[in-house]
Amino acid sequence: MKTTHTFDYVVVGGGSAGAAVAARLSEDPTVTVGLLEAGPTDVDTDVVLELSRWMELLESGYDWDYPVEPQENGNSFMRHARAKVLGGCSSHNSCIAFWAPREDLDEWAHKHGAEGWDADSTFPLFQRLETNEDDGDHHGHDGPVHLMTAPSTDPSGAALLAACEQAGIPNVRFNTGETVVNGAGVFQVNRQPDGTRASSSVSYLHPILDRENLTILTDAHVRELEFDGDRCVGVQYVDNAFGRPNRIAATREVIVSAGAINTPQLLMLSGIGPREHLEEHGIEVRVDAPGVGANLQDHPEGVVQWEAKKPMPRESVQWWEIGVFTPTEEGLDRPDLMMHYGSVPFDMHTYRAGYPTAEDVFCLTPNVTHARSRGTVRLRSRDYRDKPMVDPRYFTDPEGHDMRVMIAGIRKAREIVAQPAMEEWVERELSPGADAVTDEQLADYIRRTHNTVYHPVGTARMGAVDDAMSPVDPQLRVKGVTGLRVADASVMPEITTVNPNITVMMIGEKCADLIRTA
Repeated sequence: MKTTHTFDYVVVGGGSAGAAVAARLSEDPTVTVGLLEAGPTDVDTDVVLELSRWMELLESGYDWDYPVEPQENGNSFMRHARAKVLGGCSSHNSCIAFWAPREDLDEWAHKHGAEGWDADSTFPLFQRLETNEDDGDHHGHDGPVHLMTAPSTDPSGAALLAACEQAGIPNVRFNTGETVVNGAGVFQVNRQPDGTRASSSVSYLHPILDRENLTILTDAHVRELEFDGDRCVGVQYVDNAFGRPNRIAATREVIVSAGAINTPQLLMLSGIGPREHLEEHGIEVRVDAPGVGANLQDHPEGVVQWEAKKPMPRESVQWWEIGVFTPTEEGLDRPDLMMHYGSVPFDMHTYRAGYPTAEDVFCLTPNVTHARSRGTVRLRSRDYRDKPMVDPRYFTDPEGHDMRVMIAGIRKAREIVAQPAMEEWVERELSPGADAVTDEQLADYIRRTHNTVYHPVGTARMGAVDDAMSPVDPQLRVKGVTGLRVADASVMPEITTVNPNITVMMIGEKCADLIRTA
């Protein structure tokens, strides 16, 4: 097999974390960095770069578009959008930008054994990565990623915020350093003033495309990690239509940043994963790591839609500019319910299930911030080209917590929209419809029509060195081998309360620090 390149560091995946890792490591002119992305470049690609067009990317050629396995208690028709383009999901999402709550990060460190990932250790990394238009000493003002409060001109959104106040949910600003347990506000987004998404590629890579010690290879699909003994020394990749592989050597380390679905797939294809599963597919076991592909977490999402009395906006920053947090029980330090407010139809699951739609629609999408259901990512075969088996196992937690929160979320959404401030906007409830009132009716609706907020995490979680279900240690090193780290959403031991994309960029920043100080 031909070795086409040799680098000190090879980063697999040019997404939210991988772009940050490659950019920061290559700041040292004495090292060489190779960044491999399976998808195409985003440079000069308007449909990717223009944030307002993000919904065009779902199920497009820029999407891995993973189906989910049949769900025993959820919507089996769902797709898991994962970006196949430089910048990863930060080139594919709605750019809702949150610092992770302090409580989430402290829990990673103190409950899950991810030493060094507490809020005091990681908040400076959020500060370092951002240029935030908001004032405040805690904000960064010279980082690569531009954050701004969405400049909303949506009158229906303004009415929604007023209705939240009438329902006892005060208007707030996000990313102030305080965890919002009960509040509604306009999102911050990682977006530049001209409307360009401030993805990890735009932010970290576009300014340094001519950096001599950084090589970016797009359309380069890594099929396997290579080892010399127990040391990872390179990757096999394919950049042609015939499946002919080439090799890239790494003299120091390989960093896998392929995301919460592709990272466990690549580890398992390389012999790192649950022994019985690997043997089932004829893969030689290098490390028996039962936690690889386990612990899949997500934000399951329902939708409540109304037909509007008046025309809804035809222009928007990204169509989902407002968030609502509220608890469904007393005494929580973080909200267990979040809603996104959308000013467009979101009927891709409801219409096929028989519910009406309309031209002018608004919606609230309650989601469970800390779902207790756990799923898996498994190989479909030993062929890297086969899509892995993604089984989120939505709403299967034994206590019924996830369904309880979702039902409460539908009721809360209705309570908000029933307030006087929304009266001039509401024509009728389209789904689940006014006749769905009992818990049983709402649960049935949720099971048939729910979606995801596309936030899979946890499938190669980090944890204490002696935690057998954590394949990665707190330094992001893969246990049982050397020269190999993981840096992406798969290492999160617990999902963040909020949209996690900025946290994934923070993971990339910390990974680079861990390597440079090793």
